[in-house]
Amino acid sequence: MNAFRTLVAALGAAVLVYTLAVVPTHGMALAPVFVSDLLALTWRGQFNLDFACYLVLSAVWVAWRGGFSPAALALAALASVGGMLFFAPYMLVASLRSHGAASRLLLGVHAASSQVRS
Repeated sequence: MNAFRTLVAALGAAVLVYTLAVVPTHGMALAPVFVSDLLALTWRGQFNLDFACYLVLSAVWVAWRGGFSPAALALAALASVGGMLFFAPYMLVASLRSHGAASRLLLGVHAASSQVRS
């Protein structure tokens, strides 16, 4: 689990550093660039669509993992737009709360009723 946490922290830090370098030059107006690339039907647009699908899937998983509670739905909303800047801290906290049990990390509130052994 320590290797996983190290990887997640490194990925989150890399995206954060990259983001901090991009914002002063290009500003916070990501949405117009993202959408225009999608509408242009280019490889950048294809990548953006692929990434958007991952964001939706991660948001659905975060909501499901939390039992679709109000807090889980709020976290899912953050996951749908935050990407790795949200997901890395979320996974680090979730891995710490799971005390190293992969089933609890992946299943969240559903782990108690699961037949999976950790």
